Amino acid sequence: MLTQQIIDRVVLAALDEDAPWGDVTSELFIPEQATATARLVARESGVFSGGGVLTRTMLAVDERLDIDVLVADGESFSKGQTLATVSGPARGILRGERVALNLVQRMSGIATLTAAYVRLAAGTRARIVDTRKTTPGLRALERHAVVCGGGRNHRNSLSDAVMAKDNHLAVLTADGRSVTDAIRSVRERLGHTTHLEVEVDRMDQIEPVLAGGVDTIMLDNFTPDELREGVALVGGRAIVEASGNVNLDTVAAIAATGVDIISVGALTHSVRSLDLGLDVEVDAPALAPQAG
Repeated sequence: MLTQQIIDRVVLAALDEDAPWGDVTSELFIPEQATATARLVARESGVFSGGGVLTRTMLAVDERLDIDVLVADGESFSKGQTLATVSGPARGILRGERVALNLVQRMSGIATLTAAYVRLAAGTRARIVDTRKTTPGLRALERHAVVCGGGRNHRNSLSDAVMAKDNHLAVLTADGRSVTDAIRSVRERLGHTTHLEVEVDRMDQIEPVLAGGVDTIMLDNFTPDELREGVALVGGRAIVEASGNVNLDTVAAIAATGVDIISVGALTHSVRSLDLGLDVEVDAPALAPQAG
């Protein structure tokens, strides 16, 4: 969940990184009394995300700025459309410009890419979900953007659910126990509210894993035909998640196999920031500072 506290932490750290001792260029070139109006303009079509982040960034720089976000998070927009306006002290607008753009461009890029995946899976039972392959420190922002694009969130962190992959199972069965017994031993120690997911990469692993009592079984790098066979084999005994080799060319075929979840790391780890620009116009002429 994207809370104000999370936004503040990200924005304040980014502003401190970008201008640790102030914006020396604006302080030298822009008169203190100069005011301006900036328009956040779409250079390409997409899905918007980050209105609250834009607002907080600008107000953190100068609380006198007036921000008007014209497009709601999750709303589609067209090339050339004005998405928000910022007006007030010109120095504040220029100081907050790059941080605001970096964050909103990335979030809108994620929302736009997610929406493309969701459209391709439409008409099936499959949900498009993200992964933990997020930018360190930006996970909450990026996952909010996924939801803006119509996707869903996977577990937020390692603390939220049990998700055993091949390396976990190798350690668990090193003492000679079967996969089924190893999973059952974990299941017995879990609280009733904790979700248990296990990854498999071969068809013959499905039955032993199901026998251990999992909530979700992840079919990793299965072909569409194998996914279809796996879904039939599971037979509703667990949620079926497909992972691996998911892209815009393959997601429709994967969704058609009957899986419940399709996890897509590319939503956050391979996304292109959307092309948005901040067009600034000075409201009234202001003299440049004179040398003393």
